[in-house]
Amino acid sequence: MTRRIRLGEISGAFGVKGWVRVYSHTRPRENILEYSPWELAHKEKRWSLKVLEGRRQGPSVVASLEGIDTREAAEILRGAKIEIDRTRLPPLEPGEFYWADLVGMDVLDLAGRRFGQVVDMMETGANDVMIVRGEEGREILVPWLRDRVIREVNLAAGEIRVDWDPGY
Repeated sequence: MTRRIRLGEISGAFGVKGWVRVYSHTRPRENILEYSPWELAHKEKRWSLKVLEGRRQGPSVVASLEGIDTREAAEILRGAKIEIDRTRLPPLEPGEFYWADLVGMDVLDLAGRRFGQVVDMMETGANDVMIVRGEEGREILVPWLRDRVIREVNLAAGEIRVDWDPGY
């Protein structure tokens, strides 16, 4: 499993006092504020910044970061990935997984035929969806429906068994 988990990214400046707009991968989105300090990765640089305050703002989150007090300073952070060490995440219940652990896993049907690898996950509102890319580059969307579609997740083997037709 990866040691670093990406929680989101800074998508731009918010206002004139150095606040940043954040796209968060946490649920609920504002939970990203609880993981201060944030470890930022941007343009081959890494540094840590303390979150001073923040709140949900529409579909995103806005935050004030220590040492960032102008719009220009906030704009420099645009595109920075927000990461933490995975040991800071709460433990999961049996049968639960962090998306970061699923990305890169092989997806196979019940007969053992390989669809491809999970390249990303997305939230649709109704259920989460795996984006699986096959060898030929074709992407397949597989709904994350436990016991209906997702039959087995074997983290040790790096495999997810699904009851799904790749033609959907």
